[in-house]
Amino acid sequence: MAMVLGKPGVDGLGEVVGVLREWQYDGAPMQLHPGDLGWFWRFGAQATAEAVRTWSRDGRILAVGLLDGHDLLRLTIAPDAHRDEELARQLVDDVTEPERGVLEEGTAYVEAPRGALIHELLFEDGWNTDEPWTPLRRDLTEPVQDPGVRVEVIGPAQAHVRAAVQRASFDRSTFTDERWHTMAAGLPYADARCLVAYDDQGNAVAAVTVWSAGPGRPGLLEPMGVHRAHRGHGYGTAVTVAAAAALRELGSSSAIVCTPSSNVGAVATYTSAGFQRLPEVRDRRRDGWAVHPRS
Repeated sequence: MAMVLGKPGVDGLGEVVGVLREWQYDGAPMQLHPGDLGWFWRFGAQATAEAVRTWSRDGRILAVGLLDGHDLLRLTIAPDAHRDEELARQLVDDVTEPERGVLEEGTAYVEAPRGALIHELLFEDGWNTDEPWTPLRRDLTEPVQDPGVRVEVIGPAQAHVRAAVQRASFDRSTFTDERWHTMAAGLPYADARCLVAYDDQGNAVAAVTVWSAGPGRPGLLEPMGVHRAHRGHGYGTAVTVAAAAALRELGSSSAIVCTPSSNVGAVATYTSAGFQRLPEVRDRRRDGWAVHPRS
């Protein structure tokens, strides 16, 4: 049976989240996580469905992609299909031809698991490598130390606090109270927590959202930020430690995160919170028609 490129629609998002959970395991290459869909869900279920693509054969989903903007496809593949040639060639055809409705013309990027055959085929097709990212992992077998600051789990009544710290941590953030509520109503958030750290004066100084993929599977930090007025005091490390503890309470086997290697401050924060650096990963980048440069 032929490979089928699909858009799941809102009703199909549950199946997509389910397969993404199943594909997470310790030792897996850094890949799309159900928490990535959960964070995207702040734009609504319909927008999330519009951004998701699936590749199936014989009724089984073998790959899932999330369109993060018009020029980036965040792609992951079933663990037993990383070297599936039919799938890889179909993926390359679909991301290369704009009429397939995956990526537009112009500069484009594909994120895919390290070692997947699609990397080699895209290279043969003229795609280069982009800037390096650093994945990091913390094992959660043992109890996590106290973060050393007050950290609270954020519920609906404190959504404005979480949103304010997000906007104060990222210059281009559009996160709002309304988007927090939309995200929290999404399927992946059933196994997620938002945490906010406070200083001795009661100021909200850092925040993180953690996403479980289920007991015994890696959990994701996405995103973590420190309020720009409170940097340099260790709050990023503290809230990251609290994130690891929260994931352990949710049953996660490990905590994972990925950040641009150029963001040396973030890498240092995660390592100081007990995360181990893993080999760098790079997206594939198509140059040439540069009409949509990535910002």
